[in-house]
Amino acid sequence: MICQMVGRIYKWGVMATIVCSLLLYGCGDKPEETTQKTKSNTKAQKKDSVSTNSSIKNIIFYGNSLTAGFGLDPSEAFPAIVQEKIDSAHLPYKVINAGLSGETTAGGKGRIDWILQQPVDVFVLELGGNDGLRGIPVKETVKNLQFIIDRVKQKYPSAQIILAGMQIPPNMGARYTSEFRGAFKQLADKNQILFIPFILEGVGGIPELNLPDGIHPTAQGHKIVANNVWEVMKEVVIPDTAKP
Repeated sequence: MICQMVGRIYKWGVMATIVCSLLLYGCGDKPEETTQKTKSNTKAQKKDSVSTNSSIKNIIFYGNSLTAGFGLDPSEAFPAIVQEKIDSAHLPYKVINAGLSGETTAGGKGRIDWILQQPVDVFVLELGGNDGLRGIPVKETVKNLQFIIDRVKQKYPSAQIILAGMQIPPNMGARYTSEFRGAFKQLADKNQILFIPFILEGVGGIPELNLPDGIHPTAQGHKIVANNVWEVMKEVVIPDTAKP
């Protein structure tokens, strides 16, 4: 009798298990299908992530202490402020600050190949100021800048290059000062690249917008420098369809 009752309970238990399994099977995906969907969704997410990352373009600011933001927090330097403008406009660009304090055009020439190991879509060349302050022959400065421009063009032919113009105090002599100032415009015209006439326009020579050394801009000065840069750069980074 007991054996018969146990047998019935066992049979009902087996049947209940089978019924539950069938119900679950009918209401949802098959285990194989669920696994396959999970794999597919994971692949799709990875693909979307790669697609999104690859759509971001690089803007390289290649310069000296001005670009590096000497005496300030990096977030106060003009490249970081330009990034804020880019983010506010929802543009797909990432700013890379490749500024190095004390850099001359010769130093820039020496490290350009290392910098160009990363993709470049927009290249802002801000070098030459230290050459002028040291009285380096203008021909040498131009030669080095041309080398850098050529390197960028060779490796990234479609990259937009922006040359920042620079001026120096008149104490270097009228002839040298004039030749130095004019060299940047001539270089930009020769290479048919975008040109910022004077990156320190509205800042250079104004005590309250410069640090005590009288050379490097304050945080407020960098905001003005960022505007000078943006006036030229926006022609490159803002799509024609978004322009008024």
